[in-house]
Amino acid sequence: MAEEMISLGARLKALAQMKADAPAVSSGETTLTYGELHRRTNRIARALAELGVKYGDLVTLGLPNSVGFVEATWAIWKLGATPQPISFRLPKAELEAIMELAATPVVIGEFAHQIDRPLVGVDDLLARSTDETDLPDVTAPVYKAPTSGGSTGRPKLILSGNRGETSKEIPQVGGFRVNPDSTMVIPAPLYHNAPFGMAAAGITVGAHVIVMPRFDPERTLETVQRHRASWLYLVPTMMNRIWHLPEEVRSAYDVSSLTTMWHMAAPCPPWLKENFIHWFGPETVMELYAGTEAQAVTIINGAEWLEHRGSVGRVSVGEMQAFDEDGRPLPAGEVGEIYMRRPAGAPPSYQYRGATPRTLPGGWESLGDIGWFDEDGYLYLADRRTDMILVGGSNVYPAEIEAALDEHPKVISSAVIGLPDDDLGARVHAIVQAQPGTREAELREYVSAKLVTYKQPRSYEFVDEPLRDDAGKVRRTALRDARIKADA
Repeated sequence: MAEEMISLGARLKALAQMKADAPAVSSGETTLTYGELHRRTNRIARALAELGVKYGDLVTLGLPNSVGFVEATWAIWKLGATPQPISFRLPKAELEAIMELAATPVVIGEFAHQIDRPLVGVDDLLARSTDETDLPDVTAPVYKAPTSGGSTGRPKLILSGNRGETSKEIPQVGGFRVNPDSTMVIPAPLYHNAPFGMAAAGITVGAHVIVMPRFDPERTLETVQRHRASWLYLVPTMMNRIWHLPEEVRSAYDVSSLTTMWHMAAPCPPWLKENFIHWFGPETVMELYAGTEAQAVTIINGAEWLEHRGSVGRVSVGEMQAFDEDGRPLPAGEVGEIYMRRPAGAPPSYQYRGATPRTLPGGWESLGDIGWFDEDGYLYLADRRTDMILVGGSNVYPAEIEAALDEHPKVISSAVIGLPDDDLGARVHAIVQAQPGTREAELREYVSAKLVTYKQPRSYEFVDEPLRDDAGKVRRTALRDARIKADA
């Protein structure tokens, strides 16, 4: 018998009846109970309807991490519309390109840009309506529509193949190992797919979701300790910054309440992951590999990882296969481009707006990642196809070099790109954000003990600004293009 489903709005209403006074979402010094969240989202939904939002619309949502972000999301769902989250730091041109793709009737955000449709904040919406009564129940046809610029920098929308609904019965343990008693800490920006989905999953099962306004390494540990959090989401950049805290600072916080720590969104250096496994425990550390497109998924816990060091796990949903450049499947141990295929008979898991997928016959689709499988079916990723550097005929993967650099105690972050070279075709160039006084010579000496000669950076550049965003993403193509243009 098919599982009975209800809308996300109906779930929030049910939770407001079951646990009205229980905390639903916190950010900074603000906490809303399930009862408050339900009533306030009814008001916001009515205000959005007055501004023209209707069933089936994509509504562009550009807010920093806050209680308001969660409120706006659920208000959009209550109208049968789809949240279309974006960075609140977008420049005007990129915002307008996304607005056009989404055909959004309104932008919820605090941009200073002058745009050709209503731009409103959550407080503005709350001021427009005092009616807290329930709206007619409706299910959004599309659950979410995040954006992705990928390696090209051209925005595209990824419309989920799921509807805005959930199972009628609240599971004891839901997706991402979340249960109704979980206290979740999410320091990553909600406009990215994974933290967005995890925060939504937490609210949906009745957990307490703590959304940090911004990531700070020590404050993250303090938040876990203060709330006795059982669940934490990090990206490798955050893990690296936490690990590079002075040991006496890091060890001063009690994180023993954690039973689940997820990381994803970028490659995690093996040395860093191993340290977290020993710190948090092998059953606590979880990793997931998939795209926002969600055709297929791999999962691995820390205990498995120690047996398959460097792997991102075995396929748990759908299929994955490594193919060579001619589209032929590769055996275990051979590196190729990783293609994914949804489970047989399953409906499409996504739809692009503004792009077309990279495909092979048979329903296979690629996100551009390079990797291989071992004999046990565990997947290992090398890098993205578009980021690989060909040095004198040898394939060099930037993520491997960045992992070696980031292990240095003075390195805050790094990005490795290939620049044109008359002799080798390309040379490895390292862009490094490091502590003041860090010398190129000490980095050269450090990586020489970790990397074969042709993988070692031929040139270094020191910068003051972070090289990755709050979700750990880096646009190497943009970094490369800027330096080639400056040298022209």
